[in-house]
Amino acid sequence: MKIYFYWLGMLVALFCMEAWSADLDRPEVEKRLANADKAHPADLRRKDLTDLDLSSLDFKIADLWGSDLRRSNLSNSDLSGLNLDLSVLSKVNFSNANLSNTSIFGVHAGGANFTNANLNGSRFIGVMDRANLSRANLSHANWGADMKNQSMGLMRASLNNVNLSGANLSHANFDRAVMRFANFSGANLQNAVFFGVDLSGADFSGANLSGADLSGTTLEETNFAGADLAGARFAGIKDKSKLKGLNSSKHLDTAIID
Repeated sequence: MKIYFYWLGMLVALFCMEAWSADLDRPEVEKRLANADKAHPADLRRKDLTDLDLSSLDFKIADLWGSDLRRSNLSNSDLSGLNLDLSVLSKVNFSNANLSNTSIFGVHAGGANFTNANLNGSRFIGVMDRANLSRANLSHANWGADMKNQSMGLMRASLNNVNLSGANLSHANFDRAVMRFANFSGANLQNAVFFGVDLSGADFSGANLSGADLSGTTLEETNFAGADLAGARFAGIKDKSKLKGLNSSKHLDTAIID
């Protein structure tokens, strides 16, 4: 009986959460941003900002830590350099937004739209499954596992089924991430690090992997058709037959496969 009332209470709580409206509307957010300065950033901390149109706004002097932005429209907005840790970003529209050098830690961003977004130098640990990052800029991004929090279990990026087609991932770090069935077609992955990443079913067709490190990766049914593998490292790959499309890849003779 106690279990029944526990789950009933949880369902009621969830219903109430969905029924609540956002804490602020766009005019109030704009007012707080207009009155902000470096000593007094716009207070949006832990605010419910769900389903709002916040497009084309400048959030550089704002505190968005722990905010709930589910399904909000932040397209063309500037969030560069912000701390978005513990925020809720599922199904947010970040298309063409500037998220360079942001910290996004402990976050759920499943299904979010990052097409053409600037994530250069960003830090991400969390869940971003099924997100659209086509043509996004992730150069020098650090989305690798957080090795400082091992007492909490391995904290890493989950990027299953993400669309990274045409994206710039040069010099990015995805150490120990999970990227099953990710779409990297036509992407720039020069000197990117994928050490220990699960890339099962991923599509690298036509991608530039020159100088990339794929040591210790899981590459079951991974497609490299037409990919540039100049100097790419595949240490620990014992059976090349599991790699699809190698016959049509470029510069395979310079790749390091052992």
